[in-house]
Amino acid sequence: MTRGPYETRLDPALWAYIDAVNAWYPPEILGLPIDKQRAVYDRMSRAFHQGRPPGVKASAGLIAAAGRDIPVRRYQFAGKAARAMVVYYHGGGFILGGLDSHDDICAELCAATGFDVLSVDYRLAPEHVHPAAFDDAVTAFEWAAAATDLPLVLCGESAGGNLAAGVVQATRRHIRAAIGQVLIYPGLGGDETTGSYVEHAAAPLLSVADIAFYRDVRSAKRQSLDDPTFSPLRDRDFSALPPTVIVTAECDPLSSDGETYRDRILASGGKAWWHEEPRLVHSFLRARTTVPAAAEAFARIVAAVGALGRGEWPY
Repeated sequence: MTRGPYETRLDPALWAYIDAVNAWYPPEILGLPIDKQRAVYDRMSRAFHQGRPPGVKASAGLIAAAGRDIPVRRYQFAGKAARAMVVYYHGGGFILGGLDSHDDICAELCAATGFDVLSVDYRLAPEHVHPAAFDDAVTAFEWAAAATDLPLVLCGESAGGNLAAGVVQATRRHIRAAIGQVLIYPGLGGDETTGSYVEHAAAPLLSVADIAFYRDVRSAKRQSLDDPTFSPLRDRDFSALPPTVIVTAECDPLSSDGETYRDRILASGGKAWWHEEPRLVHSFLRARTTVPAAAEAFARIVAAVGALGRGEWPY
């Protein structure tokens, strides 16, 4: 690929990560059938998998829903009573990923916080267009709210960040509403004519063309972009949301969504903190063991989840 202005902007360790991702999952793969894309993505995820930390136990389950079951995986840390449960929604552009693709991230989040983590295998497009993934995400939240007395923190990255934000907004007045949310480089349906959408339109690992592809694949016929369950930033009410932490990457078209979401929550009287990780790219979570800046970013994310789960606001 052509590195362009990012040649010197990103450090060699990050370029090694980007090159490794592109070797597994090259940009041109978007032209292949979805099942082929998934097979390649799953192989890449296995190659990057770091294993589970000692002490983490994972158990599989199914959440019964109308006409379907939603697979979930619950991570618990042995010998320690959890103080909260994290409901985690994985990334993958709404067409890729599942319980295995983000298994190590969820396990590490469990080990680092001591919290239970519930990973949700929501339905994927194009077989299931919007609002299928959102409906599954809400159902998983409602199941967790009924199944445990633990405080709930919602967390998601990329497409999963969109789902987490949508669920938090839809359930803000639920009797067991989330006490916090952590969004990692989420796509929230922001203004694509300004900010990072323009400055980083051709960023490594995610471009505005990629974003358009994933949006179109996910869309039902006559899908309204103003639907807040599809585009959380299109909501008209950002009040009564729980304390929110958004972490984005500087060299990512989606970064401005995080800033805008923070501003909307603050303007509505809520608590929100947005941090743009300098000189990082979309999907940096997979680089957390090889790129120091990504490791530091992941540590910030873990700390934010831990603080919110304990009912603290550290910012």
